[in-house]
Amino acid sequence: MQSEKPNIPVESSVNRRDFLRNSSLAALGFMIVPRHVLGKGFVAPSDRLMVAAVGAGGMGGGDIAGVFKSGRAEIISLCDVDDRRSVKSRTDFPKATYYKDWRVMLDKEKGIDSVTISTPDHNHAAPALAAMSMGKHVYVQKPLTHDIYEAKILTQAAAKYKVVTQMGNQGSSGDGVRLLKEWYDAGVIGDVHTVYCWTDRPVWPQGISWPKAAGSVPSELDWDLWLGTAPYKEYVDGLVPFNWRGWWDYGTGALGDMGCHIAEPAFSVLNLKYAKEVQASVGSVYVDEFVRGYFPESCPPSSHVILKFPKTDKTAGDVKLHWMDGGIQPERPDELAANEVFGDGGNGTLFIGTKGKMMCSTYGANPRLLPVSKTDETKVPQKYTRVEGGSSGHYNQWVDACIAGHGKKETSSPFEIAGPLTEALLMANLAIRAHDIQYPNANGKGFNYPGRNLKLLWDNTQMKVTNFDDVNQFVRRTYREGYSLNL
Repeated sequence: MQSEKPNIPVESSVNRRDFLRNSSLAALGFMIVPRHVLGKGFVAPSDRLMVAAVGAGGMGGGDIAGVFKSGRAEIISLCDVDDRRSVKSRTDFPKATYYKDWRVMLDKEKGIDSVTISTPDHNHAAPALAAMSMGKHVYVQKPLTHDIYEAKILTQAAAKYKVVTQMGNQGSSGDGVRLLKEWYDAGVIGDVHTVYCWTDRPVWPQGISWPKAAGSVPSELDWDLWLGTAPYKEYVDGLVPFNWRGWWDYGTGALGDMGCHIAEPAFSVLNLKYAKEVQASVGSVYVDEFVRGYFPESCPPSSHVILKFPKTDKTAGDVKLHWMDGGIQPERPDELAANEVFGDGGNGTLFIGTKGKMMCSTYGANPRLLPVSKTDETKVPQKYTRVEGGSSGHYNQWVDACIAGHGKKETSSPFEIAGPLTEALLMANLAIRAHDIQYPNANGKGFNYPGRNLKLLWDNTQMKVTNFDDVNQFVRRTYREGYSLNL
């Protein structure tokens, strides 16, 4: 149910834009009192960020809390399609207006400066673009988008509308990634030619059939709004609020869930952007003796993808990045002792250079040289400025940049960086999805699968695979009526 009028506390009734606009009154003889005169802890209206949230439960609740803890943000509006999930946020911010449809919220709430977007993957791009086109800064959960085309559009939109952007891969603000960059820039491991990224995800069902029986939509959930841009389907039990990640209509599998965390260090260290080739092998599920299951709507239970990136200013030649999920891991380095953990056990990133190796855990944390004894022995100059609070400062950094204005302060994962990272990972998903494209055999018995283990060649300018056109259908979705993505 939508609120008709913003229920903003009295002390928040002057939004930041109005304050800045009205400050011109000072030229007519009015004086703005310095903030220190107003008392310790007071935050002047010009230093407050008015924030609305699309997605107020689960990760959305965490994003709202992270932004609010900066001490410089007012949560003035909340939006969620599920009243059950948004209970805590609505309780914590009782004066914030509440909506179920983000389109209504953006239309009615005129005091919004910035928007956090923490929805299932398929509903990231549309509200993000709408907010940016209205001049609002955005913080969008990883992966940035569901489709490659969406990532390209949001990257272009950030530049066009000159707003502050940040993707929710908090490890990009951590000290670990910066130390890895300093080691590499100092030549400690030589030239990197191969990177391994791995995760124990998925921790939700994948490689399964879509449920045959429709469920009963909970009264607190607006199912049509939850579907958003995706094709209409009847509600099924077990999909909301978590397991949507394993279905292609809504999620992006293990790559989407963890790739922006685990592959980001490689992008930062080596300045990787757009891959030119990708090849994948995927795990199979057998439903009977020698009968392989066919589940084109569901992500596979495991995969190994090899992405090839062209030479950058940080590499001597092409770089191969291996992505492994579902428990698959690379060969354990000989330099690692038996009692030393590889990555963080279930997840990690390993860099292989011409002179040595280095690795880190999820989010770029716990960076180590191999053998591990070299980590404390190696001293290099600090070259990259640390973010105050490290990974936990990811929200503060965005809030500070929003208040300062576009181009005034850096963010660790602006869309100019997050966009290409997301595109590369979604390109990897093209190779995975190619496995399920089938053609009837000439004899009319069974099918053949020409996309399995095929090396896909990518033209970034045209945004298409050049040697297997059938997979290009997944580069850009057709939205349902009522949703658009027009720059």
